[in-house]
Amino acid sequence: MAPLIYPRMAVIGCGLIGSSVIRAAREAGVVGEVAVADASPLARERITALSFADQVTADPAEAVANADLVVFAVPVMAMGEAARQATAAFKPGATVTDVGSVKAAVAEALAEAVPETLFVIPGHPIAGTEQSGPDAGFAELFQNRWIILTPQPRQDAPYRKAVERLTQFWTALGSNVDEMDERHHDLVLAVTSHLPHLIAYNIVGTAADLEEVTQAEVMKYSAGGFRDFTRIAASDPTMWRDVFLANREAVLEILGRFTEDLQALSRAIRWGEGDKLFELFSRTREIRRDIISAGQESAEPNFGRDRGKH
Repeated sequence: MAPLIYPRMAVIGCGLIGSSVIRAAREAGVVGEVAVADASPLARERITALSFADQVTADPAEAVANADLVVFAVPVMAMGEAARQATAAFKPGATVTDVGSVKAAVAEALAEAVPETLFVIPGHPIAGTEQSGPDAGFAELFQNRWIILTPQPRQDAPYRKAVERLTQFWTALGSNVDEMDERHHDLVLAVTSHLPHLIAYNIVGTAADLEEVTQAEVMKYSAGGFRDFTRIAASDPTMWRDVFLANREAVLEILGRFTEDLQALSRAIRWGEGDKLFELFSRTREIRRDIISAGQESAEPNFGRDRGKH
């Protein structure tokens, strides 16, 4: 078990990721007291029943009082308001981070909302399931998963020490930690996560709208590819609405490129250009294999943070 890193942690928003952070940190022994703030009465009732927090409240200010680490786990468009509600109660010198899938907008919102005496270090765990709510979390969610931190462009010693401390926290939860520019993060995630989610939501909607195909037939005859790919369309709609609005520029850029490629593919099918299709499928198969190979290599990082798989 790792040594105590943060004597008191506050988590604002306790869905899948927020509750998993608490469970993982408790199991690793890296936090002492845990306070949770959630706007949902039903969520607070479940958090209390599950007994994984020492304090449960609707007020973010109550939760962050005396907290050494504050983790915002609300939808990305709500980050700024949640931070503003807690502004007067933050402990000077505390670290403020988040778990949102968009970083540029969140970094700006948090920096504007919290006092300058705090260390704002936005973060994004590349982990999750299609489930949501306090009951959905589990301690192993972050094991052998990447956590991307997007620190502010500061090099002063206290801030870098805070970054190192937060890195140690995520490492203790079994994660691999990397640092990245926030806007580059948003472009990367637009390719690897946001566009696939958008396509999944859309293809399910397309299948449901086909009058010639009943929903029962879609489920009955769907192969593993359709089921596996569209599983993510069951993800939390509020969270993903906010992701697309907050990261609209990067998503639209990648969506535009994807649309152009899709149109070229459509022309090849229409005109029976089998050679072009075969060339594309062969090339992308090799790219996919290279991606998987690179992913397997990165799962064994040089700094010894591999502890399993979600």
